Amino acid sequence: MKKILLLLACLLGTSATVFAQTKVVAHRGYWDTAGSYENSIASLNKAGEVGVFGSEFDVHITADNILVVNHDPTIHKVPIQTSTYAELKDLTLGNGEKLPTLEQYLEAGTKIPNMRMVLEIKSNKRTVMEDRSVLGILNMVRKYGLEDRTDYIAFSMNVCKELVKLAPAADVYYLNGDVSPADLKELGMAGLDYHFNKLKEHPEWIKEAHDLGLKVNVWTVDDVEMMKEFIAQGVDFITTNKPVECLELVK
Repeated sequence: MKKILLLLACLLGTSATVFAQTKVVAHRGYWDTAGSYENSIASLNKAGEVGVFGSEFDVHITADNILVVNHDPTIHKVPIQTSTYAELKDLTLGNGEKLPTLEQYLEAGTKIPNMRMVLEIKSNKRTVMEDRSVLGILNMVRKYGLEDRTDYIAFSMNVCKELVKLAPAADVYYLNGDVSPADLKELGMAGLDYHFNKLKEHPEWIKEAHDLGLKVNVWTVDDVEMMKEFIAQGVDFITTNKPVECLELVK
């Protein structure tokens, strides 16, 4: 009987360890709730209130080099990257907030000390503008003392390489899903941040990444059964539009 109890304890301990590995990242903040909206400062604050590990948000650079937070390349059909900030600053989000600048967003983030800022740098048709984005973002993060709790993600390999070069201590994750863990390791990335379909196609990449000392994030997982599958596979992070439901599972 003692041996059986010991075996059960070991199994439960292993299961708890697997579940403890997975942390929840709110996709564009916690926006699916009253008074909030994607990438709004309200969504950032509400992500902090529900206790997620991190809150993801998206950053564009305007034609006159101002960094703003928005997912889509347009706001009210006005293109962000080819417009000046003066043309954009009074446009509002769905909850009535004005389009936030990165500076406003980071300042709000300093008031939520236990949450990581997961900053996506949006791709730009002009490489020079991507490079300006990286430099401006790193300077802004440094200004607000958030270097130790800001992670960077991008679809652009150029952006990722610039981040690794200019901020070698930062955690940089590639989003596009077309590079193996071994190659990401060689490029100096902290890990992979791939769509769930890509990790379903290559489930072996989770273990390969971990064996290489890399971390694994999967996006954007809103289905509860799929959340359970990835938790069982030991992914480090799940990015989701349903952070409250995902938090209940990982607890």
